[in-house]
Amino acid sequence: MTDVNDVTDAADATTEAVETDAGPARITWHKAKRARLVLAVSHGAGGGIEARDLKALAAVLPAHGVTVARVEQPWRVAGKKLAPAPKTLDVGWRGIWPALTEPGLPVVSGGRSAGARVACRTATELGAHAVLALSFPLHPPGKPEKSRAAELLGSGVPTLVVQGGNDPFGKPGEFPEGPYELVEVPHGDHGFAVPKRAEITQEEAVAVITDAVVEWTGSLG
Repeated sequence: MTDVNDVTDAADATTEAVETDAGPARITWHKAKRARLVLAVSHGAGGGIEARDLKALAAVLPAHGVTVARVEQPWRVAGKKLAPAPKTLDVGWRGIWPALTEPGLPVVSGGRSAGARVACRTATELGAHAVLALSFPLHPPGKPEKSRAAELLGSGVPTLVVQGGNDPFGKPGEFPEGPYELVEVPHGDHGFAVPKRAEITQEEAVAVITDAVVEWTGSLG
């Protein structure tokens, strides 16, 4: 089994700087030897590409024919602690898209939390092959009336949501019916952390994520 904690130090990981209208962004590539897809994933509004789910996907997916591109938005590259407005995030994502399509493969647009929202909002416009939404923030914590479901339902392409069972931004049971698949990570919070008292270990929780994405990307035509 690949140690996801070592993925950032992998010898085959390469980093590319990309200029966008929102400032310089950065892509860390984890290339598959016989790639058939590129999975591009960005981070949330308060974290980076070191998130456990993004690291795990970068460690596991290349062995299944999927090149993983972990994308750092310009605000993160600039060292800022908080993300800008959604429209600025979209500008950054549009700016990195040509680099993501450069290998000539279908690109699955993805991300966690705010990054998932960006992927959903821009998928049709950019010609994404599909969308992977990790910890989609369906609503602000404690404010279910402020739903962002329209972004998810409007992605316009095959979409997989992977959601923690105890995510304060939206538990799986709160999601509306729609043209997407949803996989629950039992007991997981917004960062897919599980409590020590849970019947599932942290390693097993991460495996739920990677197994689901491996199966789903394998089903994409």
